[in-house]
Amino acid sequence: MLGGLGDVTRDAWDRLVATGSPFVEWSWLATLEDSGAASEARGWRPHHFALWEGTRLVGACPAYVKSHSDGEFVFDHGWAAGAARGGIAYYPKLLVAVPFTPVTGERFLAADTDRPGATEALAAALEDTCRRERLSSVHVNFCRPQDAEALVARGWLRRSGYQYHWTNAGFRSFDEYLASLRSKRRNQVRRERRELTAQGVEITVYAGGDIPDALFPRMFELYRRTVAELPWGRQYLDRRFFTLARDRLRDRLCFVVARQGGQIIAGTFNVEKGDTLYGRYWGTLRSLRHLHFNVCYYAAIEYAIARGLARFEPGAGGDFKHLRGFDPRPTESVHFIRDTRLRAAVADFLARERPAVAREIEWLDERTALRRDRPGADDE
Repeated sequence: MLGGLGDVTRDAWDRLVATGSPFVEWSWLATLEDSGAASEARGWRPHHFALWEGTRLVGACPAYVKSHSDGEFVFDHGWAAGAARGGIAYYPKLLVAVPFTPVTGERFLAADTDRPGATEALAAALEDTCRRERLSSVHVNFCRPQDAEALVARGWLRRSGYQYHWTNAGFRSFDEYLASLRSKRRNQVRRERRELTAQGVEITVYAGGDIPDALFPRMFELYRRTVAELPWGRQYLDRRFFTLARDRLRDRLCFVVARQGGQIIAGTFNVEKGDTLYGRYWGTLRSLRHLHFNVCYYAAIEYAIARGLARFEPGAGGDFKHLRGFDPRPTESVHFIRDTRLRAAVADFLARERPAVAREIEWLDERTALRRDRPGADDE
């Protein structure tokens, strides 16, 4: 086990990640740790697992001992409450995930040739650690379907959810994307963009080495101010994360910035790797009509089309995304519950939740198919 990403070299860890998720790369995880965001003081004690063949790292997974359930986005607060009613200590628990990041990706890292054996070995180590350290449970959140299947075969419990993702259907321009929407929604998007321009707002996209140093502290202030004003907001990141991101993560970043009268008033912090753009953090100083949709979604879609990216994942939540061409995509998590009574209760809950989630995805998919069969038609 590793007490932190500093216990292994960047090259050794990233060799396992290869073309996988940017959020399991050494630089992202180490930046969360070194900034103090993912630390024992914040209830995220790094407890990463590593599989070695001699001195060669052949498998790994990012893991944390948690004293709460904040920042996970697979909500198990009801399970914790049920455990408390039954006299079962739910915390500490073990979480395999990327802190504060509801993005599907690899959770068991290994080269393709080593993956089946590495997954089994790491899963067994997680179970043994849970029993030995008397943790209540192990949770693997936002994992790949193949990882979920391997763990379910070991008796873990599977949970399903969904997010809205935008897929590039070969669009050559933003207008072609608009043409794929129902006429009511297409006209709505055009109106929302037009009205924001009428308010004197200009949107600029900066990516990689083109991001000015001065934007990093500004993005933090936008993020901090916005989180502070939300009744449900949680500030997971401090200024140091943005400073370290400037030095370590710049090549992966894409900032969308809105200015009014020459002043930066809003922005989004996005991550790009391979054929995908990921929306992460949003912040604003002013409540302007249509500002959020334009900065968080339309500018990102336009950027993705210009870059030839295949997908834009804007994050969790937001049924309004479906009306704007984002489609439901299943998400997976798997759970190992040590106490047999709690396991039975969670299994019963999941047996009822899974069909409900599947029906909702099916209904949304039907609406998506209708939109694609009749592009440009009026909304019913």
